[in-house]
Amino acid sequence: MTSPRVTIKDVAARAGVSKGAVSLAFNRKPGLSEATRDRIFRAARELGWAPDSTARTLAGSRVDVVGLAICRPARLLGLEPFYMEFVSGVESVLTEHSCSLLLRLVRGAEEEAGLLESWWRGRRIGGAILVDFRDGDPRVEPVERLGIPAVAVGHPSLTGSLTSVWTDDACAVTEAVRYLAALGHRRIARVGGAAALGHTAIRTAAFDAAARALGLTGARQVATDFSGDAGARATRSLLTAPPADRPTAVVYDNDIMAVAGLSVAAEMGLRVPGDVSLLAWDDSQLCRLTHPTLSAMSHDVHGFGAEVARTLFEVTAGKGAESHPVPTPVLTPRGSTAPPEKV
Repeated sequence: MTSPRVTIKDVAARAGVSKGAVSLAFNRKPGLSEATRDRIFRAARELGWAPDSTARTLAGSRVDVVGLAICRPARLLGLEPFYMEFVSGVESVLTEHSCSLLLRLVRGAEEEAGLLESWWRGRRIGGAILVDFRDGDPRVEPVERLGIPAVAVGHPSLTGSLTSVWTDDACAVTEAVRYLAALGHRRIARVGGAAALGHTAIRTAAFDAAARALGLTGARQVATDFSGDAGARATRSLLTAPPADRPTAVVYDNDIMAVAGLSVAAEMGLRVPGDVSLLAWDDSQLCRLTHPTLSAMSHDVHGFGAEVARTLFEVTAGKGAESHPVPTPVLTPRGSTAPPEKV
């Protein structure tokens, strides 16, 4: 015996609203509070219901809104040059297509998975950009199942069948360690990002492998949350070690932490680069405004965002967009790195 077909009436009853309210929610019409709209979408998910038009494929159709959710505190996101540049690059392409960006801050990947499904079922987006992938990321399954046109910003080993665009983090970390070792540094530390993130894990493994290959027994790594405060604490912990164990060079996973580390070195009376060399990731204007200027792993973050957006439009147009890397960050030496004066 087949189960009775779920209808819009059933969704309305579950959500405690009228059928008209369900129609308003799924057609993105005004007149409902966000709480009511979310309750309707939740009821629809629980019942497994969607309007026939929502199940459509968007191949060849117009995309008016692209969704992007970022798991960062609002205060930190406003200070982080990477995402400001990345979003700027995305917007530069969306503008060409008369398309808007729907940006939301979330508390975790599970929340984002539900948000993406709500956006898609509610016809609020025509495609999505996904960032900050984790191993076994919970967003992959619903995006694949629902057929949401999406581009994943992450290594293909983390993104399932989704089209992905990524930077070669392992290659860049290896270059950074080799460069510092070539200057004569034997005790090199890395102040990394959140350990749960896939690209952090890739950088961590690459750093360990490069240090082993070069025989750097004094190499150390510390995980943080990418914030300036965490970068400062990690730097202080590293530089207060006994002189024989203190690193003579530190690599940071972003520029905010590198600038914070530079301040800590000054606070402790250590000379940069005389006593300790510093190297930042994600080169930005911040790196060129410090004294000394910060050496960095430089790449075109604005161009990266633009390439992600262009790839998404290829996906939605059914052009068979393939996963591909963007150019690897290039090491840009400046005033904060030099051979160590004390080994």
